[in-house]
Amino acid sequence: MRSHYCGEVDATAVGQAVTVAGWVHRRRDHGGVIFIDLRDREGLLQVVANPEATAVFAEAERVRSEYVLRVTGTVRRRPEGTVNPRLASGEVELVASALEVLNGAETPPFHQDENASEDLRLRYRFLDLRREEMIGRLRLRHRVTRLMRRFLDEAGFIDVETPMLTRTTPEGARDYIVPSRTHPGKFFALPQSPQLFKQLLMMSGFDRYYQIARCFRDEDLRADRQPEFTQLDIETSFMGEEDIMAVMEALIRDLFRQAIGVELPDPFPRMGWAEAMQRFGSDRPDLRVPLELVDIDDLVQGIEFKVFAAAAADPEARVAALLLPGGGALSRKEIDDYTAFVARYGARGLAYIKVNDPAQGREGLQAPILKFMPDAAIAGLLERLQPAAGDLIFFGADKCRVVNDALGALRVKLGQDRGLVAEGWHPLWVVDFPGFEWDPQEKRWAALHHPFTAPKVATPGELEAAPGKALSRAYDMVLNGNEIGGGSIRIHTEAMQSAVFRVLGLAPEEAERKFGFLLRAMRHGCPPHGGIAFGLDRLVMLMAGAQSIRDVIAFPKTQSAACLMTDAPGEVSAQQLKETGIRIRSTEPGS
Repeated sequence: MRSHYCGEVDATAVGQAVTVAGWVHRRRDHGGVIFIDLRDREGLLQVVANPEATAVFAEAERVRSEYVLRVTGTVRRRPEGTVNPRLASGEVELVASALEVLNGAETPPFHQDENASEDLRLRYRFLDLRREEMIGRLRLRHRVTRLMRRFLDEAGFIDVETPMLTRTTPEGARDYIVPSRTHPGKFFALPQSPQLFKQLLMMSGFDRYYQIARCFRDEDLRADRQPEFTQLDIETSFMGEEDIMAVMEALIRDLFRQAIGVELPDPFPRMGWAEAMQRFGSDRPDLRVPLELVDIDDLVQGIEFKVFAAAAADPEARVAALLLPGGGALSRKEIDDYTAFVARYGARGLAYIKVNDPAQGREGLQAPILKFMPDAAIAGLLERLQPAAGDLIFFGADKCRVVNDALGALRVKLGQDRGLVAEGWHPLWVVDFPGFEWDPQEKRWAALHHPFTAPKVATPGELEAAPGKALSRAYDMVLNGNEIGGGSIRIHTEAMQSAVFRVLGLAPEEAERKFGFLLRAMRHGCPPHGGIAFGLDRLVMLMAGAQSIRDVIAFPKTQSAACLMTDAPGEVSAQQLKETGIRIRSTEPGS
Protein backbone atom coordinates (compact mmCIF):
# COMPACT_ATOMS: atom_id res chain seq x y z
CA MET A 1 0.00 0.00 0.00
CA ARG A 2 2.97 2.35 0.36
CA SER A 3 6.45 2.78 -1.04
CA HIS A 4 7.99 4.77 1.83
CA TYR A 5 7.52 5.54 5.50
CA CYS A 6 6.66 9.21 6.08
CA GLY A 7 9.72 9.91 8.20
CA GLU A 8 12.05 8.35 5.63
CA VAL A 9 11.17 10.64 2.73
CA ASP A 10 14.05 13.11 2.44
CA ALA A 11 15.98 15.18 -0.12
CA THR A 12 17.24 12.02 -1.86
CA ALA A 13 13.66 11.41 -3.07
CA VAL A 14 13.16 14.81 -4.73
CA GLY A 15 11.41 14.36 -8.07
CA GLN A 16 10.25 10.84 -7.27
CA ALA A 17 6.66 9.60 -7.13
CA VAL A 18 6.01 7.98 -3.73
CA THR A 19 3.09 6.58 -1.80
CA VAL A 20 2.82 6.99 1.96
CA ALA A 21 0.20 6.04 4.55
CA GLY A 22 -0.43 7.14 8.10
CA TRP A 23 -2.44 9.28 10.47
CA VAL A 24 -3.29 12.98 10.21
CA HIS A 25 -1.18 14.68 12.84
CA ARG A 26 -2.28 18.20 11.92
CA ARG A 27 -4.25 19.85 9.10
CA ARG A 28 -3.72 23.50 8.14
CA ASP A 29 -5.78 25.47 5.61
CA HIS A 30 -3.72 28.38 4.29
CA GLY A 31 -6.35 30.00 2.17
CA GLY A 32 -6.33 27.97 -0.97
CA VAL A 33 -3.67 25.41 -0.12
CA ILE A 34 -4.15 22.69 2.49
CA PHE A 35 -1.17 21.28 4.36
CA ILE A 36 -1.42 17.93 6.13
CA ASP A 37 1.25 16.63 8.48
CA LEU A 38 1.01 12.89 7.95
CA ARG A 39 2.48 10.70 10.69
CA ASP A 40 3.64 7.11 10.96
CA ARG A 41 6.09 5.35 13.24
CA GLU A 42 9.10 6.87 11.46
CA GLY A 43 7.98 10.50 11.74
CA LEU A 44 6.10 13.27 9.93
CA LEU A 45 5.84 14.27 6.28
CA GLN A 46 4.20 17.45 5.04
CA VAL A 47 1.60 16.77 2.36
CA VAL A 48 0.43 19.59 0.08
CA ALA A 49 -3.07 19.55 -1.42
CA ASN A 50 -3.43 22.17 -4.17
CA PRO A 51 -6.88 23.35 -5.32
CA GLU A 52 -5.94 22.53 -8.94
CA ALA A 53 -6.14 18.85 -8.00
CA THR A 54 -9.89 19.02 -7.43
CA ALA A 55 -10.52 15.52 -6.09
CA VAL A 56 -7.46 15.62 -3.81
CA PHE A 57 -8.40 19.02 -2.46
CA ALA A 58 -12.01 17.95 -1.77
CA GLU A 59 -10.78 14.96 0.25
CA ALA A 60 -8.21 17.10 2.10
CA GLU A 61 -10.94 19.54 3.13
CA ARG A 62 -12.82 16.87 5.05
CA VAL A 63 -9.99 15.13 6.86
CA ARG A 64 -9.44 15.72 10.57
CA SER A 65 -6.96 14.68 13.26
CA GLU A 66 -6.18 10.96 13.36
CA TYR A 67 -7.88 10.16 10.04
CA VAL A 68 -6.00 7.37 8.28
CA LEU A 69 -4.82 8.38 4.81
CA ARG A 70 -2.99 6.98 1.83
CA VAL A 71 -1.33 9.62 -0.31
CA THR A 72 0.49 9.38 -3.63
CA GLY A 73 2.40 12.31 -5.04
CA THR A 74 5.72 13.82 -6.10
CA VAL A 75 8.43 14.86 -3.67
CA ARG A 76 9.73 18.41 -4.01
CA ARG A 77 11.94 20.68 -1.97
CA ARG A 78 10.17 23.03 0.40
CA PRO A 79 10.19 26.71 -0.59
CA GLU A 80 13.05 28.78 0.84
CA GLY A 81 12.43 29.78 4.44
CA THR A 82 10.02 26.91 5.19
CA VAL A 83 12.55 24.13 5.91
CA ASN A 84 11.98 22.42 9.25
CA PRO A 85 15.39 21.22 10.56
CA ARG A 86 13.73 19.30 13.43
CA LEU A 87 12.27 16.73 11.02
CA ALA A 88 14.12 14.12 9.01
CA SER A 89 11.75 15.02 6.16
CA GLY A 90 11.96 18.73 6.92
CA GLU A 91 13.62 19.72 3.62
CA VAL A 92 10.87 18.28 1.44
CA GLU A 93 7.13 18.00 1.02
CA LEU A 94 4.83 15.70 -0.93
CA VAL A 95 2.56 17.30 -3.53
CA ALA A 96 -0.46 15.01 -3.54
CA SER A 97 -1.83 13.66 -6.81
CA ALA A 98 -4.09 11.13 -5.08
CA LEU A 99 -5.45 11.13 -1.53
CA GLU A 100 -7.55 8.30 -0.13
CA VAL A 101 -9.24 8.31 3.26
CA LEU A 102 -8.76 4.76 4.52
CA ASN A 103 -10.67 5.44 7.71
CA GLY A 104 -12.13 8.32 9.63
CA ALA A 105 -11.68 8.99 13.34
CA GLU A 106 -13.66 10.46 16.18
CA THR A 107 -12.36 13.63 17.78
CA PRO A 108 -9.49 12.34 19.95
CA PRO A 109 -9.69 12.91 23.74
CA PHE A 110 -6.25 14.53 23.58
CA HIS A 111 -3.94 15.76 20.86
CA GLN A 112 -0.61 14.10 20.23
CA ASP A 113 1.24 17.23 21.37
CA GLU A 114 -0.90 17.67 24.49
CA ASN A 115 0.35 16.96 28.01
CA ALA A 116 -2.61 14.80 28.99
CA SER A 117 -3.07 13.15 32.40
CA GLU A 118 -1.70 9.64 32.85
CA ASP A 119 -5.15 8.16 33.54
CA LEU A 120 -6.44 9.58 30.25
CA ARG A 121 -3.39 8.33 28.38
CA LEU A 122 -3.77 4.85 29.87
CA ARG A 123 -7.49 4.69 29.06
CA TYR A 124 -6.72 5.57 25.44
CA ARG A 125 -3.37 3.80 25.33
CA PHE A 126 -3.78 2.96 21.64
CA LEU A 127 -3.71 6.72 20.97
CA ASP A 128 -0.96 7.41 23.48
CA LEU A 129 1.29 4.85 21.76
CA ARG A 130 1.09 6.89 18.55
CA ARG A 131 3.06 9.69 20.21
CA GLU A 132 6.64 10.10 19.03
CA GLU A 133 7.92 9.85 22.61
CA MET A 134 6.18 6.53 23.24
CA ILE A 135 7.23 5.11 19.89
CA GLY A 136 10.80 6.07 20.70
CA ARG A 137 10.68 4.38 24.10
CA LEU A 138 9.29 1.12 22.77
CA ARG A 139 11.80 1.12 19.95
CA LEU A 140 14.55 1.60 22.53
CA ARG A 141 13.12 -1.38 24.40
CA HIS A 142 13.23 -3.42 21.21
CA ARG A 143 16.82 -2.34 20.59
CA VAL A 144 17.80 -3.30 24.15
CA THR A 145 16.30 -6.80 23.93
CA ARG A 146 17.88 -7.35 20.51
CA LEU A 147 21.30 -6.36 21.83
CA MET A 148 20.87 -8.55 24.90
CA ARG A 149 20.06 -11.55 22.76
CA ARG A 150 22.96 -10.91 20.40
CA PHE A 151 25.49 -10.59 23.24
CA LEU A 152 24.29 -13.69 25.05
CA ASP A 153 24.01 -15.76 21.88
CA GLU A 154 27.60 -14.90 21.02
CA ALA A 155 28.67 -15.78 24.59
CA GLY A 156 27.27 -19.30 24.26
CA PHE A 157 23.99 -18.89 26.16
CA ILE A 158 20.88 -20.83 25.09
CA ASP A 159 17.40 -19.28 25.13
CA VAL A 160 14.99 -21.69 26.89
CA GLU A 161 11.36 -20.98 27.77
CA THR A 162 10.02 -22.08 31.16
CA PRO A 163 6.38 -22.72 32.20
CA MET A 164 3.88 -19.96 32.90
CA LEU A 165 1.60 -22.32 34.81
CA THR A 166 3.46 -23.81 37.75
CA ARG A 167 3.00 -24.49 41.46
CA THR A 168 3.02 -21.88 44.17
CA THR A 169 6.40 -21.41 45.89
CA PRO A 170 7.45 -18.89 48.55
CA GLU A 171 9.50 -16.20 46.78
CA GLY A 172 8.78 -13.10 48.83
CA ALA A 173 5.50 -11.85 47.31
CA ARG A 174 1.97 -13.16 46.86
CA ASP A 175 1.35 -15.40 43.87
CA TYR A 176 -1.27 -14.88 41.21
CA ILE A 177 -3.16 -18.18 41.28
CA VAL A 178 -5.06 -19.87 38.46
CA PRO A 179 -7.78 -22.46 39.17
CA SER A 180 -7.51 -25.80 37.38
CA ARG A 181 -10.68 -27.06 35.69
CA THR A 182 -9.23 -30.55 35.18
CA HIS A 183 -8.02 -30.83 38.78
CA PRO A 184 -10.90 -29.43 40.88
CA GLY A 185 -9.82 -27.67 44.04
CA LYS A 186 -6.23 -27.28 42.85
CA PHE A 187 -4.47 -24.24 41.48
CA PHE A 188 -1.57 -23.24 39.30
CA ALA A 189 0.49 -20.17 40.14
CA LEU A 190 1.92 -17.69 37.68
CA PRO A 191 5.71 -17.54 38.16
CA GLN A 192 7.21 -14.77 40.27
CA SER A 193 10.43 -15.69 38.45
CA PRO A 194 11.79 -18.75 36.61
CA GLN A 195 14.16 -19.34 39.57
CA LEU A 196 13.59 -23.04 40.22
CA PHE A 197 13.25 -23.94 36.55
CA LYS A 198 16.50 -22.27 35.58
CA GLN A 199 18.26 -24.13 38.38
CA LEU A 200 16.75 -27.36 37.07
CA LEU A 201 18.11 -26.48 33.62
CA MET A 202 21.58 -26.31 35.15
CA MET A 203 21.01 -29.75 36.66
CA SER A 204 19.95 -30.87 33.19
CA GLY A 205 23.30 -29.83 31.74
CA PHE A 206 22.36 -26.73 29.75
CA ASP A 207 25.34 -24.84 31.24
CA ARG A 208 24.42 -21.32 30.07
CA TYR A 209 20.75 -20.33 29.92
CA TYR A 210 18.90 -17.09 29.32
CA GLN A 211 15.32 -16.02 28.81
CA ILE A 212 13.49 -12.73 28.47
CA ALA A 213 10.83 -13.87 30.89
CA ARG A 214 7.44 -12.62 32.00
CA CYS A 215 7.01 -12.64 35.78
CA PHE A 216 4.03 -11.98 38.06
CA ARG A 217 3.82 -10.71 41.61
CA ASP A 218 0.68 -9.73 43.48
CA GLU A 219 2.15 -6.88 45.54
CA ASP A 220 1.56 -3.21 46.28
CA LEU A 221 2.65 -1.14 43.32
CA ARG A 222 4.74 2.00 42.83
CA ALA A 223 6.45 3.81 39.99
CA ASP A 224 8.91 1.00 39.29
CA ARG A 225 6.64 -1.99 39.96
CA GLN A 226 3.96 -3.74 37.95
CA PRO A 227 1.95 -6.90 38.66
CA GLU A 228 3.41 -8.36 35.47
CA PHE A 229 6.92 -7.42 34.45
CA THR A 230 9.79 -8.61 32.28
CA GLN A 231 13.25 -9.65 33.29
CA LEU A 232 16.34 -10.90 31.54
CA ASP A 233 16.89 -14.17 33.37
CA ILE A 234 20.33 -15.80 33.31
CA GLU A 235 21.87 -18.91 34.86
CA THR A 236 25.26 -20.56 34.44
CA SER A 237 27.05 -23.69 35.61
CA PHE A 238 30.67 -24.03 36.71
CA MET A 239 31.13 -20.29 37.13
CA GLY A 240 31.80 -18.44 40.38
CA GLU A 241 30.85 -14.92 41.41
CA GLU A 242 33.82 -13.28 39.73
CA ASP A 243 33.16 -15.00 36.40
CA ILE A 244 29.44 -14.21 36.39
CA MET A 245 29.93 -10.59 37.43
CA ALA A 246 32.59 -10.07 34.74
CA VAL A 247 30.31 -11.38 31.97
CA MET A 248 27.33 -9.36 33.23
CA GLU A 249 29.41 -6.17 33.42
CA ALA A 250 30.48 -6.73 29.84
CA LEU A 251 26.84 -7.25 28.83
CA ILE A 252 25.67 -3.98 30.43
CA ARG A 253 28.63 -2.01 29.08
CA ASP A 254 27.94 -3.31 25.58
CA LEU A 255 24.24 -2.57 25.97
CA PHE A 256 24.76 1.06 26.98
CA ARG A 257 27.37 1.61 24.30
CA GLN A 258 25.28 0.16 21.48
CA ALA A 259 21.81 1.33 22.58
CA ILE A 260 22.41 4.90 23.78
CA GLY A 261 26.07 5.65 23.08
CA VAL A 262 27.20 5.72 26.73
CA GLU A 263 30.52 4.36 27.96
CA LEU A 264 30.29 2.88 31.45
CA PRO A 265 33.36 2.41 33.67
CA ASP A 266 35.45 -0.74 33.46
CA PRO A 267 35.39 -2.32 35.98
CA PHE A 268 32.34 -1.31 37.99
CA PRO A 269 33.19 -0.30 41.57
CA ARG A 270 32.18 -2.65 44.39
CA MET A 271 30.88 -2.03 47.88
CA GLY A 272 29.93 -4.32 50.71
CA TRP A 273 26.33 -4.28 51.95
CA ALA A 274 27.37 -3.15 55.45
CA GLU A 275 29.33 -0.19 54.08
CA ALA A 276 26.47 0.82 51.78
CA MET A 277 24.00 0.81 54.66
CA GLN A 278 26.38 2.71 56.94
CA ARG A 279 27.28 5.44 54.44
CA PHE A 280 24.06 5.75 52.44
CA GLY A 281 21.30 4.00 54.40
CA SER A 282 20.49 1.92 51.33
CA ASP A 283 21.70 -1.22 49.61
CA ARG A 284 21.12 0.50 46.27
CA PRO A 285 22.88 3.82 46.87
CA ASP A 286 22.70 6.62 44.33
CA LEU A 287 26.36 7.56 44.01
CA ARG A 288 25.48 10.71 42.09
CA VAL A 289 24.46 12.31 45.40
CA PRO A 290 27.57 13.32 47.41
CA LEU A 291 25.83 13.37 50.82
CA GLU A 292 26.64 10.58 53.31
CA LEU A 293 25.46 9.37 56.69
CA VAL A 294 28.01 9.56 59.52
CA ASP A 295 27.66 7.51 62.71
CA ILE A 296 27.90 9.51 65.94
CA ASP A 297 26.75 6.88 68.47
CA ASP A 298 30.00 7.14 70.41
CA LEU A 299 29.68 10.93 70.69
CA VAL A 300 26.20 10.98 72.21
CA GLN A 301 26.28 8.07 74.65
CA GLY A 302 24.87 9.09 78.00
CA ILE A 303 23.99 12.69 77.05
CA GLU A 304 20.86 14.38 78.43
CA PHE A 305 19.05 14.24 75.10
CA LYS A 306 17.33 10.90 75.67
CA VAL A 307 16.37 10.33 72.03
CA PHE A 308 20.06 10.20 71.11
CA ALA A 309 21.25 8.49 74.27
CA ALA A 310 18.69 5.69 74.10
CA ALA A 311 19.50 4.90 70.49
CA ALA A 312 23.24 5.03 71.17
CA ALA A 313 22.82 2.45 73.93
CA ASP A 314 20.74 0.07 71.80
CA PRO A 315 22.80 -2.39 69.71
CA GLU A 316 19.94 -2.61 67.20
CA ALA A 317 19.73 1.16 66.75
CA ARG A 318 21.99 3.89 65.43
CA VAL A 319 22.49 7.65 65.68
CA ALA A 320 23.60 9.17 62.39
CA ALA A 321 24.25 12.67 61.09
CA LEU A 322 23.73 13.99 57.57
CA LEU A 323 25.58 17.16 56.59
CA LEU A 324 23.90 19.39 54.00
CA PRO A 325 26.26 22.00 52.53
CA GLY A 326 24.54 25.37 52.39
CA GLY A 327 21.55 23.95 54.24
CA GLY A 328 21.53 26.81 56.72
CA ALA A 329 19.54 28.75 54.14
CA LEU A 330 16.57 26.38 54.49
CA SER A 331 13.45 28.02 55.87
CA ARG A 332 11.58 26.63 58.85
CA LYS A 333 8.79 25.53 56.50
CA GLU A 334 11.25 23.63 54.32
CA ILE A 335 12.66 21.88 57.38
CA ASP A 336 9.13 21.05 58.52
CA ASP A 337 8.42 19.59 55.08
CA TYR A 338 11.52 17.39 55.35
CA THR A 339 10.38 16.32 58.82
CA ALA A 340 7.05 15.23 57.33
CA PHE A 341 8.95 13.45 54.56
CA VAL A 342 11.04 11.28 56.90
CA ALA A 343 7.92 10.51 58.94
CA ARG A 344 6.75 8.38 56.01
CA TYR A 345 9.67 6.07 56.78
CA GLY A 346 8.85 5.76 60.47
CA ALA A 347 11.02 8.59 61.83
CA ARG A 348 9.46 10.32 64.84
CA GLY A 349 11.20 13.62 64.17
CA LEU A 350 14.12 15.29 62.45
CA ALA A 351 16.58 17.02 64.74
CA TYR A 352 18.99 19.50 63.16
CA ILE A 353 21.73 22.01 63.90
CA LYS A 354 22.39 25.14 61.85
CA VAL A 355 26.08 25.95 61.52
CA ASN A 356 26.71 29.70 61.56
CA ASP A 357 30.43 29.68 62.38
CA PRO A 358 32.08 26.35 63.23
CA ALA A 359 35.21 28.10 64.51
CA GLN A 360 33.21 29.40 67.49
CA GLY A 361 32.16 25.92 68.63
CA ARG A 362 28.90 25.90 70.59
CA GLU A 363 28.44 29.67 70.12
CA GLY A 364 28.57 29.29 66.35
CA LEU A 365 25.75 26.75 66.25
CA GLN A 366 21.98 27.17 66.42
CA ALA A 367 19.51 24.46 67.50
CA PRO A 368 17.16 23.59 70.39
CA ILE A 369 19.03 20.33 71.07
CA LEU A 370 22.34 22.09 71.81
CA LYS A 371 21.39 22.65 75.46
CA PHE A 372 21.31 18.86 75.94
CA MET A 373 24.71 18.25 74.34
CA PRO A 374 27.98 18.56 76.31
CA ASP A 375 30.95 20.44 74.88
CA ALA A 376 32.83 17.22 74.17
CA ALA A 377 29.99 15.89 72.01
CA ILE A 378 29.78 19.15 70.08
CA ALA A 379 33.53 19.27 69.56
CA GLY A 380 33.55 15.67 68.36
CA LEU A 381 30.67 16.35 66.00
CA LEU A 382 32.41 19.36 64.42
CA GLU A 383 35.66 17.45 64.06
CA ARG A 384 33.99 14.43 62.46
CA LEU A 385 31.73 16.28 60.03
CA GLN A 386 33.95 19.30 59.25
CA PRO A 387 30.99 21.62 58.49
CA ALA A 388 31.43 25.07 56.95
CA ALA A 389 29.59 28.26 57.79
CA GLY A 390 26.07 28.10 56.38
CA ASP A 391 25.77 24.30 56.52
CA LEU A 392 23.02 22.29 58.22
CA ILE A 393 23.30 18.97 60.06
CA PHE A 394 20.31 16.62 60.17
CA PHE A 395 20.13 13.73 62.65
CA GLY A 396 18.43 10.37 62.83
CA ALA A 397 18.18 8.30 66.02
CA ASP A 398 16.10 5.13 66.09
CA LYS A 399 16.23 1.47 65.14
CA CYS A 400 18.74 0.91 62.34
CA ARG A 401 16.03 0.16 59.77
CA VAL A 402 14.18 3.40 60.54
CA VAL A 403 17.31 5.57 60.45
CA ASN A 404 18.56 3.93 57.28
CA ASP A 405 15.23 4.22 55.50
CA ALA A 406 14.55 7.79 56.63
CA LEU A 407 17.98 9.38 56.22
CA GLY A 408 18.73 7.26 53.15
CA ALA A 409 15.65 8.65 51.43
CA LEU A 410 16.32 12.15 52.78
CA ARG A 411 19.85 12.29 51.32
CA VAL A 412 18.47 11.52 47.85
CA LYS A 413 15.64 14.04 48.16
CA LEU A 414 18.02 16.73 49.41
CA GLY A 415 20.33 15.97 46.53
CA GLN A 416 17.50 16.39 44.05
CA ASP A 417 15.99 19.48 45.70
CA ARG A 418 19.33 21.23 46.15
CA GLY A 419 20.77 20.47 42.71
CA LEU A 420 23.50 18.20 44.07
CA VAL A 421 22.89 15.23 41.76
CA ALA A 422 25.88 14.74 39.48
CA GLU A 423 25.44 14.09 35.77
CA GLY A 424 26.14 10.75 34.16
CA TRP A 425 25.86 7.09 35.04
CA HIS A 426 27.23 5.58 38.24
CA PRO A 427 27.06 1.76 38.33
CA LEU A 428 27.97 -0.25 41.40
CA TRP A 429 28.12 -3.85 42.55
CA VAL A 430 26.83 -4.40 46.09
CA VAL A 431 28.13 -7.63 47.61
CA ASP A 432 28.41 -9.47 50.94
CA PHE A 433 24.74 -9.31 51.86
CA PRO A 434 23.51 -10.94 55.06
CA GLY A 435 22.05 -14.31 54.26
CA PHE A 436 19.21 -14.11 56.76
CA GLU A 437 17.32 -11.53 58.77
CA TRP A 438 15.34 -12.10 61.94
CA ASP A 439 11.59 -11.56 61.65
CA PRO A 440 10.48 -10.37 65.13
CA GLN A 441 6.79 -10.85 64.35
CA GLU A 442 7.12 -14.39 63.05
CA LYS A 443 9.99 -15.07 65.49
CA ARG A 444 12.03 -16.89 62.88
CA TRP A 445 14.75 -16.33 60.33
CA ALA A 446 13.86 -15.21 56.81
CA ALA A 447 16.04 -15.38 53.70
CA LEU A 448 17.13 -11.90 52.64
CA HIS A 449 17.13 -12.89 48.96
CA HIS A 450 15.60 -16.35 48.48
CA PRO A 451 16.15 -19.75 50.11
CA PHE A 452 18.31 -21.05 47.24
CA THR A 453 21.12 -18.51 47.70
CA ALA A 454 24.36 -20.14 48.82
CA PRO A 455 25.68 -18.93 52.20
CA LYS A 456 29.37 -18.06 52.67
CA VAL A 457 30.01 -20.90 55.10
CA ALA A 458 32.02 -24.09 54.83
CA THR A 459 29.49 -26.55 56.25
CA PRO A 460 25.76 -26.83 57.01
CA GLY A 461 26.64 -27.06 60.71
CA GLU A 462 28.41 -23.71 60.64
CA LEU A 463 25.32 -22.13 59.08
CA GLU A 464 22.89 -23.59 61.60
CA ALA A 465 25.11 -22.60 64.54
CA ALA A 466 25.00 -18.88 63.64
CA PRO A 467 22.56 -17.98 60.82
CA GLY A 468 22.72 -14.27 61.66
CA LYS A 469 26.46 -14.16 60.99
CA ALA A 470 26.35 -15.94 57.66
CA LEU A 471 26.85 -13.74 54.62
CA SER A 472 25.42 -14.82 51.28
CA ARG A 473 27.10 -15.29 47.93
CA ALA A 474 24.75 -12.69 46.45
CA TYR A 475 25.47 -9.67 44.28
CA ASP A 476 23.28 -6.78 43.10
CA MET A 477 24.01 -4.42 40.24
CA VAL A 478 22.94 -0.86 41.08
CA LEU A 479 22.72 2.09 38.69
CA ASN A 480 21.97 5.65 39.80
CA GLY A 481 20.17 4.46 42.91
CA ASN A 482 18.19 1.70 41.20
CA GLU A 483 18.76 -2.01 41.53
CA ILE A 484 18.80 -3.15 37.91
CA GLY A 485 19.97 -6.70 38.52
CA GLY A 486 20.31 -9.16 41.34
CA GLY A 487 21.70 -12.64 41.57
CA SER A 488 23.70 -15.15 43.54
CA ILE A 489 25.57 -18.39 43.55
CA ARG A 490 23.02 -21.10 44.33
CA ILE A 491 23.07 -23.96 46.76
CA HIS A 492 24.03 -27.12 44.87
CA THR A 493 24.06 -29.79 47.60
CA GLU A 494 21.05 -31.32 49.29
CA ALA A 495 22.76 -31.14 52.68
CA MET A 496 23.20 -27.34 52.53
CA GLN A 497 19.75 -26.81 51.03
CA SER A 498 18.15 -28.83 53.80
CA ALA A 499 20.12 -26.87 56.40
CA VAL A 500 18.79 -23.61 54.96
CA PHE A 501 15.23 -24.97 55.09
CA ARG A 502 15.77 -25.88 58.76
CA VAL A 503 17.09 -22.38 59.53
CA LEU A 504 13.94 -20.97 57.92
CA GLY A 505 11.77 -23.19 60.08
CA LEU A 506 10.67 -25.39 57.20
CA ALA A 507 9.98 -28.92 58.42
CA PRO A 508 11.38 -31.77 56.26
CA GLU A 509 7.87 -32.85 55.28
CA GLU A 510 6.93 -29.33 54.18
CA ALA A 511 10.22 -28.87 52.32
CA GLU A 512 9.62 -32.15 50.49
CA ARG A 513 6.05 -31.14 49.67
CA LYS A 514 7.01 -27.71 48.33
CA PHE A 515 10.42 -28.40 46.83
CA GLY A 516 10.61 -32.16 46.44
CA PHE A 517 11.26 -31.90 42.70
CA LEU A 518 14.26 -29.64 43.35
CA LEU A 519 15.67 -31.86 46.07
CA ARG A 520 15.25 -34.95 43.87
CA ALA A 521 17.19 -33.22 41.10
CA MET A 522 19.98 -32.35 43.55
CA ARG A 523 20.35 -36.04 44.37
CA HIS A 524 21.09 -36.83 40.73
CA GLY A 525 24.22 -34.77 40.18
CA CYS A 526 23.79 -31.02 40.65
CA PRO A 527 26.64 -28.82 39.36
CA PRO A 528 27.81 -25.64 41.10
CA HIS A 529 25.78 -22.88 39.50
CA GLY A 530 24.67 -19.28 39.82
CA GLY A 531 22.92 -16.54 37.94
CA ILE A 532 21.31 -13.15 37.86
CA ALA A 533 18.15 -11.43 36.66
CA PHE A 534 17.92 -7.92 35.26
CA GLY A 535 14.71 -5.91 35.46
CA LEU A 536 14.16 -5.07 31.79
CA ASP A 537 11.41 -2.52 32.41
CA ARG A 538 13.47 -0.62 34.98
CA LEU A 539 16.60 -0.72 32.85
CA VAL A 540 14.82 0.70 29.81
CA MET A 541 13.10 3.30 32.01
CA LEU A 542 16.51 4.59 33.12
CA MET A 543 17.97 4.54 29.63
CA ALA A 544 14.95 6.41 28.25
CA GLY A 545 14.96 9.01 31.02
CA ALA A 546 11.37 8.11 31.89
CA GLN A 547 9.85 8.57 35.35
CA SER A 548 7.96 5.28 35.59
CA ILE A 549 8.21 1.81 34.11
CA ARG A 550 4.65 2.37 32.89
CA ASP A 551 6.20 4.71 30.32
CA VAL A 552 8.21 1.88 28.72
CA ILE A 553 5.55 -0.86 28.79
CA ALA A 554 3.07 -0.97 25.92
CA PHE A 555 0.00 -1.80 27.99
CA PRO A 556 0.72 -1.30 31.71
CA LYS A 557 -1.49 -1.46 34.77
CA THR A 558 -2.23 1.39 37.15
CA GLN A 559 -1.02 1.51 40.75
CA SER A 560 -4.18 -0.38 41.72
CA ALA A 561 -3.22 -3.20 39.30
CA ALA A 562 -6.02 -2.34 36.88
CA CYS A 563 -6.02 -1.79 33.12
CA LEU A 564 -8.04 1.33 32.34
CA MET A 565 -8.14 0.52 28.63
CA THR A 566 -9.68 -2.96 28.90
CA ASP A 567 -11.33 -2.56 32.32
CA ALA A 568 -9.39 -5.56 33.62
CA PRO A 569 -9.74 -7.28 36.00
CA GLY A 570 -13.36 -8.07 35.21
CA GLU A 571 -16.09 -10.47 36.16
CA VAL A 572 -16.40 -13.96 34.69
CA SER A 573 -19.52 -15.91 33.88
CA ALA A 574 -21.27 -18.24 36.28
CA GLN A 575 -20.47 -21.10 33.90
CA GLN A 576 -16.74 -20.38 34.08
CA LEU A 577 -16.90 -20.33 37.87
CA LYS A 578 -18.84 -23.58 37.91
CA GLU A 579 -16.31 -25.30 35.65
CA THR A 580 -13.45 -24.41 37.98
CA GLY A 581 -15.38 -25.19 41.17
CA ILE A 582 -15.25 -21.63 42.50
CA ARG A 583 -18.04 -19.83 44.32
CA ILE A 584 -17.89 -16.06 44.89
CA ARG A 585 -18.63 -15.15 48.49
CA SER A 586 -20.66 -11.96 48.87
CA THR A 587 -18.85 -9.02 50.39
CA GLU A 588 -22.07 -7.38 51.55
CA PRO A 589 -22.27 -6.72 55.33
CA GLY A 590 -23.87 -9.60 57.19
CA SER A 591 -23.42 -12.08 54.37
